[in-house]
Amino acid sequence: MKLLSALFSTTLFAAIAFSVDAKDETYVYGKDPKKDAEYDISMGMAGIQQAVKDPKMLAQLFQDMQDPQLMAEAKKMMESPEWKKKMKHLTNDKAFKQSAQAAAKAMEDPNEAAKLQAKMEHMMKKGAAELKNEAKNTMAEAMQAMNDPNVMAQAAQMMKDPSFQQQLAQMAKDPSFQKYIGAMHEMMQDPSTKQQMDRMADSFRSAL
Repeated sequence: MKLLSALFSTTLFAAIAFSVDAKDETYVYGKDPKKDAEYDISMGMAGIQQAVKDPKMLAQLFQDMQDPQLMAEAKKMMESPEWKKKMKHLTNDKAFKQSAQAAAKAMEDPNEAAKLQAKMEHMMKKGAAELKNEAKNTMAEAMQAMNDPNVMAQAAQMMKDPSFQQQLAQMAKDPSFQKYIGAMHEMMQDPSTKQQMDRMADSFRSAL
């Protein structure tokens, strides 16, 4: 629950920050490293702001926050001079201060805080279900594709490549990949799907 509360605080803060710092200027990425960093920060805030409205994005954000590598990158970004400069500018902004004060006042009301917390928990559950279904659909499509002998042959050829094996091993360690593994485990509970997977595994071994 503490992580969920932290996530709520982060999304609320970022939503306020982005709303007062939004710009209509068209920026060409790659010309200025410092501006690139500021652009990345703004886009990150925009993503968090969107996640407040999108259950699936919110659930994905929650999962990403449990990825040590991604959190290390976020920590690195927040320690950068560009981020600190941007935060200093925002916290001194009159509109930001008013928005932050209004948000803090709203959270002081136990009923209002409970409503917001319940809303976020509902969105999290809905988003997690959407991510789960998406993973199952992706795995089902992959299984369907493997029924094609040409696709099976290409997959077997790729597995013979040591560099691809390393990439696959690295991918298996990625927390975001676990949802696909979980989806496959759940699908394997169905006897017909298990038989299909066993036949596919036999065909794959024959192609190696």
